[in-house]
Amino acid sequence: MKKIIFSAHALEQMTERGTSRQEVEKAISVGELIPARRGRISFRYNFQFNARWGNRYYSIKQVAPIVVEEDEGYVVITVYVFYF
Repeated sequence: MKKIIFSAHALEQMTERGTSRQEVEKAISVGELIPARRGRISFRYNFQFNARWGNRYYSIKQVAPIVVEEDEGYVVITVYVFYF
């Protein structure tokens, strides 16, 4: 697997949106690859969550990193997190 490099923005968004490096790495390694705008790549992976986030209970947490593929690996530029 390619090396995964996290931008400062991505690390900030991960904290604010409730995900970890390990979850983002798993989403990239085994998640669904989806082409994104401007030549970027999105990955999507659903984790069992079964917990509260923002005073609501959710069963699933979907982690969706947006990356740029470069020679040295994937650069994570932002991360979206959706709760269902």
